[in-house]
Amino acid sequence: MLTLWDLLDPLILRLAPARKPARPAPRRPARPVVVAPLVAPPTISPAPPTLPRRAAKPRRAAEPAAADMQARYDAVVRLMLETHRIRVRKWRTGMCGIAWYVTYRDGTRVNLIEAPRPKGPMSAAVFLHEIGHHAIGFNVYRPRCLEEYHAWRWSLEAMEAHGLNITDAVRLRMHRSLWYAVEKAKRRGIKSIPEELTPFLERPSFGRRRKRAA
Repeated sequence: MLTLWDLLDPLILRLAPARKPARPAPRRPARPVVVAPLVAPPTISPAPPTLPRRAAKPRRAAEPAAADMQARYDAVVRLMLETHRIRVRKWRTGMCGIAWYVTYRDGTRVNLIEAPRPKGPMSAAVFLHEIGHHAIGFNVYRPRCLEEYHAWRWSLEAMEAHGLNITDAVRLRMHRSLWYAVEKAKRRGIKSIPEELTPFLERPSFGRRRKRAA
């Protein structure tokens, strides 16, 4: 049985405006997938093999250090002063010295010297020269210039015995001192020069002479 709605339904469909079909939403273009290139890990070079250290070359036998040499000089000073019972009245700054003794009424004798403190070959030679006067004895050798010779000889022998360096400057100082002693004896009227002093009759060479200013 048809109803009224069944008759009106086709008519309504005809009169209604046709609906446009819905457009599909535009799709966004897909972004390209960027694939990072594969990077090889950094190459680590192996550590170079450790080379064995070269054996240290043996050092040449060097001269004693300054401190060791000064200790040797100081040891010689103590030995000489104690052995010969000498007292240093004054340490001089120049390369000169003097030796003497004092005798008191009670017979006490005090041996005295003034000399440079040994710090090198020259000061050691002058110091031992003054010690030599006490070691050989005063007024044992006559004339006075002969005593000076034996005091210098004793000094150089003591330096050699204790391993101290005897330089050419020390030998020149000895020659100059003994030449001066001979000349002084001549001025005082000495009649004959002792045989030991004949090598010191000539004036020693003092090295190169300075040129005179024009």
